[in-house]
Amino acid sequence: MAATAPPRPGGTAVPRIPARTPRRIPLPVTVSAWAVPVMVIGQFALIAGVPVLIALTGTLRRVPDRAARRAAALVAAAFAAPLTVWLTRDDGAPSLSKDMHPGFLALIVAASAVFLVTLHRARRTAV
Repeated sequence: MAATAPPRPGGTAVPRIPARTPRRIPLPVTVSAWAVPVMVIGQFALIAGVPVLIALTGTLRRVPDRAARRAAALVAAAFAAPLTVWLTRDDGAPSLSKDMHPGFLALIVAASAVFLVTLHRARRTAV
């Protein structure tokens, strides 16, 4: 039987709405986690650094799940490797997307997929 509020003066009971539980996975972390692989595949690799930072800091500060924290660090490390190569190379392309090896692209997308799965698992265990 559902919990109900005291009856109204007319005699009908009003069902109570359960209190909203606080969100354990912040929405900006989830959106950033989805944006990273989309932006890298869409040839916006340098701009994808912003969602990587948002996802990493949001996960480290607000998500209690250790697996999600490790997955966020994996995405950041996978992104940092081609960025470092591009910044240190003298004869590199004018764009990170053009200079990035397809293996790095696959690594970033795979790490992002792992991160999304861990976020989904963390959300399901939190409820």
